[in-house]
Amino acid sequence: MEIKVVRKVLSVNERMAEQNRRLFFEKGVYVINIMSSPGSGKTALLEKTLSRIAADIPTAVIVGDICTTNDADRLALSGVPVLQINTDAFGGECHLAAHVIEKAVDELNLSGIRLLFIENVGNLVCPAEFDLGEDRRVVVMSTTEGEDKPLKYPLMFRTCHAAVINKSDLLPYLDYDLQQAKTNILTVHPEMPIFTVSAKTGEGMEAWLDWIKNRVREKSSGVK
Repeated sequence: MEIKVVRKVLSVNERMAEQNRRLFFEKGVYVINIMSSPGSGKTALLEKTLSRIAADIPTAVIVGDICTTNDADRLALSGVPVLQINTDAFGGECHLAAHVIEKAVDELNLSGIRLLFIENVGNLVCPAEFDLGEDRRVVVMSTTEGEDKPLKYPLMFRTCHAAVINKSDLLPYLDYDLQQAKTNILTVHPEMPIFTVSAKTGEGMEAWLDWIKNRVREKSSGVK
């Protein structure tokens, strides 16, 4: 009975995600769903990304958290439209779902917006199962986490289109095998693009920003 309920929930979510995807296509908005465990630096990565990209590409952000507007408040300092979703109103859900994104988009004016980031709730499990209607999924892991995260949470890394290893500035001070982390990612998802960055110092950001710009450009030109 429990399996049937889960399948029904996911089926309803998939239908809503397709509606979101059609809306984003009609609006000409490229959507990136960013996921990670708590503390990996998603918000810091977005802060640095917005500071380098928002002047060239009109951008907006939807932020998901169980409680507080802390991350949204930080991102709003960039000057881009930011909308907070707190899932405590839905029972403290550990992920965003397609119907929540639909309601958020109704409140967020997408006119003129070409790029939308969705910062999902910090969790390496549930968010991987819920399509939001995004174009691409990105998983962020940091050097302060274990290299084995891709092996322990394979669905997340398998369903994402790119991986970011954040906090590279801490590598000299940590017992962290960067090459092993990359090997583990590629074991789960061969040929996945991997960007090693420091959201604090800006190291490695250019390749990450180029990847985003190219994806937005491809959608604008009709390339899937």
